[in-house]
Amino acid sequence: MSTQTSERPDAATAGIARDEASGTVLDPVARDAGALDGQPTRRANVARLFANGRRPSWTLVLAVAVIVIAVLWAAVPWLFTSYDPIDGVPAQKLLPPSAEHWFGTDAIGRDLYARVVYGAIHSLSGALIAVTVGLAAGTLLGVVAGSVGGWLDDVLMRVVDVLLSIPGLLLSLSVIILLGFGTVNAAIAVGIGSVASFARLSRSEVVRVRRTDYVEAAFGSGGSFASVLRRHVLPNSLTAVVGLAALQFGGAILAISTLGFLGYGAPPPTPEWGLLIAEGRNYVATAWWLTTLPGLVVLVVVLSANRISQSIGRGTR
Repeated sequence: MSTQTSERPDAATAGIARDEASGTVLDPVARDAGALDGQPTRRANVARLFANGRRPSWTLVLAVAVIVIAVLWAAVPWLFTSYDPIDGVPAQKLLPPSAEHWFGTDAIGRDLYARVVYGAIHSLSGALIAVTVGLAAGTLLGVVAGSVGGWLDDVLMRVVDVLLSIPGLLLSLSVIILLGFGTVNAAIAVGIGSVASFARLSRSEVVRVRRTDYVEAAFGSGGSFASVLRRHVLPNSLTAVVGLAALQFGGAILAISTLGFLGYGAPPPTPEWGLLIAEGRNYVATAWWLTTLPGLVVLVVVLSANRISQSIGRGTR
C-alpha cells in the first residue's frame, strides 16, 4: 500500500516534467481522468503566460487601455468632460477642434467630445446586450446539438445553416421591423444575427472534446451524462467561444452604429455613435470633424476588441 502511494506522486511529477519539456500543459482534469501523456488538450493560456513572466505585446496593452477608457466613458462620463451632451450654445456652432473643444462643436453648438463620451453607454451597452443574446442562445443550441447528436443535431444545424445564409444586416433589419426602433431592440436584432456563429463554434468544440480519451474514461468510470458534460466537456470547450464573444463585441459595435446611422437605433438627440456620424454627414465639406472623429473612435474601439479576441484565441491553441 505504501509503495503504491509513493509511486503516484512520482508519476505525477514525471508527467508535469514532460509537459514542461514539450512546452505544453496537459489539462489537470484530463490527466486525472486518464488522458494519455503527449496528447494535451490545450496549451498554456494567457494567464499562465503572465505567471511565467512573459510580457504581453504593446499592441495588446494598448488595446486593453482603449477598452478600459471606453468602459469608463460609459460608467462615469462626467469625469471626462464638463459639457452637456444635449444642450449647446448656438453662438459656438461648427467650431473646429481646439483646446476648449477637443472634438469641435456640431451645428447647434454642442461639444462633440462630450457627445462621444456620453454616447459610449448606448453603444457599449447595446453591444453587450447583443453579445449576451448571441452567446446564450447560440451556445445553448451548439451544446445541445453537439452533446445529444443524432436527428436533433441535424435539425438544429440545418436551422443554423439557414441563419448563416442570410446577411447579418438584412437579418437585423428584419428583426427591428418586428420589434421596433431603439437601441435595445437594435442590440437584440444584432444578437439574433450572431446566434448561428456561436452555435456552430460551440457545437464543433463540444464534438471535439467529447471524442477525447479523458471524456471516454469519465463515461467508462460510471459518470452520468450531465456530470461529464458539466465537469469535463463544458469547461474545456467554451474557451474558444469566449474568444468569439470578444470578437463579436467589436462587430456588434459596428453593427449597432450602422443601424444608428441608418436611423434604426436611438432617436435624436441621443448621443449614440452611429447617430453622431449620421448627423455630421451633411457637413462633410465644411466640418470634417463631425464624422471623422466619432468614426475614428468607433474604429479604434473595434480594433482593440479584435486584438483582445486574437490574444484569447492564441491562448486556446
